[in-house]
Amino acid sequence: MQSPVRTTRGKVIRVQPHLTVEAIDAQLKRLQDFWRIRRWLVMRHAFVEPAPAQAIAFRLGLSVFTMRALLEASNRHGPQALETAGKGQRQHASLAFAAARMFLAPFIAASQAGHSAVARVSKKAFAAHRGRRVATSTIYRLLPRHQWRQVVPRSQNPHSRKEAQDTVKKTLGTKSSTSSPHVRRLLPVP
Repeated sequence: MQSPVRTTRGKVIRVQPHLTVEAIDAQLKRLQDFWRIRRWLVMRHAFVEPAPAQAIAFRLGLSVFTMRALLEASNRHGPQALETAGKGQRQHASLAFAAARMFLAPFIAASQAGHSAVARVSKKAFAAHRGRRVATSTIYRLLPRHQWRQVVPRSQNPHSRKEAQDTVKKTLGTKSSTSSPHVRRLLPVP
C-alpha cells in the first residue's frame, strides 16, 4: 500500500530575481533571528523550487497569507521589504534615544546651575522641536528614561509651629479612641 502524497493545487508562486541564490545563502548565514531567517527561507524556496504558496507555507510552518504577503512585498520592493524593524525597539518613538539626550542637554546644564527643570517648560520646547503638539505624558515618560527623577522638598507649612504639632499628636490618639462608640465598648470601665 502506498503512503498518501500531499498534493496541493493552486497557482505556482514565483519570485522576481532581485538576488541570486548565493546572495540569499550569504544573507541566511549572516542572520541570527529566527523570524528573519524564515523570511529569507521563503524567498529561497520560492526562487529555487517554485511551488504553490500552500506547499511552501506548509514546509516552513507559515500561514498561506503570510507567505503570499512576504512574496508580494519582495516582488514589489525587492529584498529590503524583508528587512523590517521587527519587534520591540521603540518603533513609535518620538525621538531616538541619542536625539532625546541631545534635546535634554540644555535642561541638564540649567539644572546643574541650580535651576529646576519643569515639565511644562520642557513640553513647550519639545513641541517646538518636533513642530507639533505633544502630550504631557510624553515628557513624563521621556525624563525617567534618561535617569531624571522628581526631587522636591517635603511639603511643610511655613507658618507651622513645632509646639502646636506636638500637642496635636499627644491629644489626637486619646480623643479619637475614646470618642468612637466601637472603641468605647472595648475599653475597660473605670
